[in-house]
Amino acid sequence: MTTTGTSRHGLTIVSLETPTLGDRSYLVHDGEVAFVVDPQRDIDRVLALLEQHGVRLTHVFETHLHNDYVTGGLTLARHTGAAYLVNAEDQVSFDRTPVRDDEVVEVGSRMRVTALATPGHTFTHLSYALSAADGGLESAVGVFSGGSLLYGATGRPDLLGEEHTHDLVRHQHASAHRLADLLPDDAGVFPTHGFGSFCSATQSEADESTIGQEKETNPALTQDEETYVKELLDGLGAWPAYYAHMAPANAAGPAAPDLSPPSLADAGELRKRIEAGEWVVDLRNRTAFAAGHAPGTLNFGLDGGFATYLGWLITWGTPVTLLGETAEQVAEAQRELVRIGIDRPAAHATGGPEDWSDRELGSFPTGTFADLAQVRHHREVVVLDVRRTEEHHSARIAGAVNIPLHELWGRLEEVPDGEVWVHCAGGYRASVAASMLAAADRRLVAVDDSFDNAEQVGLHLVGPQA
Repeated sequence: MTTTGTSRHGLTIVSLETPTLGDRSYLVHDGEVAFVVDPQRDIDRVLALLEQHGVRLTHVFETHLHNDYVTGGLTLARHTGAAYLVNAEDQVSFDRTPVRDDEVVEVGSRMRVTALATPGHTFTHLSYALSAADGGLESAVGVFSGGSLLYGATGRPDLLGEEHTHDLVRHQHASAHRLADLLPDDAGVFPTHGFGSFCSATQSEADESTIGQEKETNPALTQDEETYVKELLDGLGAWPAYYAHMAPANAAGPAAPDLSPPSLADAGELRKRIEAGEWVVDLRNRTAFAAGHAPGTLNFGLDGGFATYLGWLITWGTPVTLLGETAEQVAEAQRELVRIGIDRPAAHATGGPEDWSDRELGSFPTGTFADLAQVRHHREVVVLDVRRTEEHHSARIAGAVNIPLHELWGRLEEVPDGEVWVHCAGGYRASVAASMLAAADRRLVAVDDSFDNAEQVGLHLVGPQA
């Protein structure tokens, strides 16, 4: 569990990070009572923090109906008896404490939380401004800005559909200015998204900020509306397909996840599942998978964007079986998957590929961009670039075929005949693609290298940033 904490005006703010999804939840307390903002579905992490800090949870705040994960807010509130605050305008199927713009919520005797309408990421998005009361004085602590004002960016405005993007992007600009106008420069900014999440319009390396810092660096606050709108919309790329299922799940009121181990499968059952079109997923790193794997398995290593890419690529509802070297790896993968609404794996197995296959293991070679440059001197090969379209257009190897990873499973027949050298920006996406190509019996080499090295070794790059 990754947490970082800070103290402001006598209040403790603990950020609970989920780096694999690029999100943060927050626990805030005064030493006695606490509230939580935007909890992830695996609430045991929050419960552990409450126990660690010795505080009682009284309120759970939701900034919006999330598009990138299934919330744990309802389950956490029910488990602890806390009030669950959700925008009164959100259409949900469960009992909640409705909250509205400018409504003030007292949390204990020292914390005042003001709901602020900040549409843009969604139409009903709320931010929560926190102030601390001390001896009759009230001091602004910061704002929990959800998918509104992020570090050096804002939440993307296109997740509700193209027909709403034009309105939402302008709302987002206005909402950022509302927060900047209402809060002092030294107030902290505590966003939910923006740490690698596809909910962020752009990415920032910052891990903390204030309103004053955002006034100096955030395009929503430094650019006029028309410039901001144009540049933000021009920079938006694809977002994970599983996002389409998240808001409906959150509106329905997600149940507590079942993290108990799924049933065990032997090699024969695994083969039947693969032949039935189910996904049998090898969780090992890409080097181990390339060296030997059960034929037909797909490689989504736990050392990369496991849940994001599996959720993006899979046909929703396809049964998933998990293969890990240890039970701990399988449990980690389960936890990642319930966060995006893939609740119960069909089965699991542990050990190694020799335990998972009743036939000869599959394998394929790996290489570097230097190896690719050398090979191209003496024979023709297919260069398959599985980066997103905007990455490919920016700078690409001359002659490379671009099929973004999130489209590859449905477009395998479009990969040209011949020996395929598959690459991405750093190796992870290429390894997923390589496992798909291997399952289709293609002859391939997986490039396990940084794309930054491509030009340095003599590969001719084209594109505006080449």
